[in-house]
Amino acid sequence: MSEQEYEENIEGFRKIISGFPGEKRYIIPIMHELSRCYRYLPRAALELTAEYVGVPFSQVYSMATFYRAFSLQPRGRFNIKVCDGTTCHIKGSNILLDEIHKNLGIGPGETTADREFSLETVNCIGACAIAPALLVNERVYPRVNAAALKEIIKEYRGGGDNDHHE
Repeated sequence: MSEQEYEENIEGFRKIISGFPGEKRYIIPIMHELSRCYRYLPRAALELTAEYVGVPFSQVYSMATFYRAFSLQPRGRFNIKVCDGTTCHIKGSNILLDEIHKNLGIGPGETTADREFSLETVNCIGACAIAPALLVNERVYPRVNAAALKEIIKEYRGGGDNDHHE
């Protein structure tokens, strides 16, 4: 990253952070907004957050690593969450994970090199009646099998403007 890009990012972080009161109780809302905008929590943004609300960096960092909703690594534009709860597991979530690896070359916790797709497993999405299920961003896909998964990936990878999925 060039120095100019770094400075632009810092200004972007400051603009987001300063949109909140400089109080400790706003750390989580600040992190949610940073995460929404950048799809992860850059270290520099966390450092600025700590400074802004007047707490040690370690406190902000511990909050960022405690909540699974946050990532310290860049996530893809399309975040795939495969439910691996008991019902989904019994009904084939492991097959979905294998298919995602075959189609995208990533495993849980990884992001494609082009930053289009990220993959994670979650304990339960509360969709046991439609297992196996997965989420792409916030959209639920029920009763997913290998063929359906290929179509879902194709839909997001497809040639058009996919921003409506975000």
